Amino acid sequence: MGNYAEEINKRRTFAIISHPDAGKTTLTEKFLLYGGAINLAGSVKGKATARHAVSDWMEIEKERGISVTSSVLQFEYGGYCINILDTPGHQDFSEDTYRTLMAADSAVMVIDASKGVEAQTRKLFKVCVMRHIPIFTFINKMDRDANDTFSLLDEIEKELGIATCPVNWPIGSGRNFKGVYDREERCVITYADTQKGTKEGHTTVIPVSDESLLTENIGEDFKSQLFDEIDLLDGASAEYDLDRIQAGDLTPVFFGSALTNFGVEFFLKHFLQMTTTPLPRKADIGMIDPVEHDFSAFVFKIQANMNKAHRDRVAFMRICSGRFDAGAEVKHVQGGKVMRLSQPQQIMADERKILNEAYAGDIIGVFDPGIFSIGDTICMPKEQFEYEGIPTFAPEHFARVKQVDTMKRKQFVKGITQIAQEGAIQIFQEFNTGMEEIIVGVVGVLQFDVLKYRLENEYNVEIRMENLPYEHIRWIENKDIDLDRLTGTSDMKKIRDLKGNPLLLFVNQWSIGMTLDRNEGLILSEFGRN
Repeated sequence: MGNYAEEINKRRTFAIISHPDAGKTTLTEKFLLYGGAINLAGSVKGKATARHAVSDWMEIEKERGISVTSSVLQFEYGGYCINILDTPGHQDFSEDTYRTLMAADSAVMVIDASKGVEAQTRKLFKVCVMRHIPIFTFINKMDRDANDTFSLLDEIEKELGIATCPVNWPIGSGRNFKGVYDREERCVITYADTQKGTKEGHTTVIPVSDESLLTENIGEDFKSQLFDEIDLLDGASAEYDLDRIQAGDLTPVFFGSALTNFGVEFFLKHFLQMTTTPLPRKADIGMIDPVEHDFSAFVFKIQANMNKAHRDRVAFMRICSGRFDAGAEVKHVQGGKVMRLSQPQQIMADERKILNEAYAGDIIGVFDPGIFSIGDTICMPKEQFEYEGIPTFAPEHFARVKQVDTMKRKQFVKGITQIAQEGAIQIFQEFNTGMEEIIVGVVGVLQFDVLKYRLENEYNVEIRMENLPYEHIRWIENKDIDLDRLTGTSDMKKIRDLKGNPLLLFVNQWSIGMTLDRNEGLILSEFGRN
């Protein structure tokens, strides 16, 4: 085993989370620039001729300029092997982000300096707290007019309930952005705007002890304000404490501008020193150590039709322990089958590289003939254990879906089932009817647009949707319940999921309590399990 340890300990696997438009995709591209993974960072939005963001590959994403699905990017930098899980910022795709966070060891939170903590950031942040994921904050867009720095930190602490520890400190913002003060080295790094898509420009490093040079570069007013703020900071902000950072109780804060590439490499270097190697994962037999244990992994995402030419499905797996060898036999625990994983690859947005080996911390994509589900465990043939399942979000919007052309029934069922297996939508059947009546549930209404778009473009099926009034869904925990004898309310509907599990839909929240009162012993749950 010993020879794996070095490779595994080089790995750093993190997710980038943010509200839409905070600059997450731009930051991701600048990281890749430092790793030499791309030579020119593509402008995310812009003219039709501009390159699309490296991490956005789905047609609808390119049209709308939003990230709909998470993508996985790997690069090497400074002796580390870094896996970035880029996530959709749009709230209608929060479930995909949630699952992606299950595969990460830490999270980078990108905040727009002029907007502060936004709604979506709060929701994602709760997931990080729930899993005790270390969080690193990059306050972006300092080249534009920003909110007061102390107010931004105060907001993070109040809104997210986590202490902050600024690693650097901004001097001015917008047109008056002069640079940042490095608290550890006690020096000022002056701001230099660089051309988009290049590495950092020429910056000057000035020790704060050299007051005359500092005044010459940033002006007397900014210098005296900085000195006042340094005094305040040293007295008021939380002490740097690596244990608290790694426990998810303290977030180191960095300031910069991803677009003009200022402060990005500074962030990357410090971040890599503060994050951990791949962490042990909880399974039903206890904690699985990444170095001591043979190969194991879990599926956290399934994506169909990543390549139109191949009409394929890819299951993304987070390797949790040991080393993966492309030719080796492994066990798919839930399917009870020993198999070889087909076409193991690393996926850099829409570019692919076939892999011979990978290590704990890495993310691999494998061809899925339709056997994997989100949350499945893969391990060595002689072993038998399961990683904790990934809870599914309760959908909040429901619609009845029918195909327009009845002759395309087969494509319709195949398409909608495959898209459901990716976890973006959940599909249900009317109780006692089969697949004739399909009800789709989504967390965000934009998912309905994506479903319609993908069925038409990938499966050549046109659909009609009829919105339903239901807003609440509950899984029935009692396995022995007789649904026919269940007494509900007038606004309740009985349905089943694809695995045959019974569920109830309600229009009104209060109907849930009434149904529980009328059926003694009934247990309802807000979460399903993959």
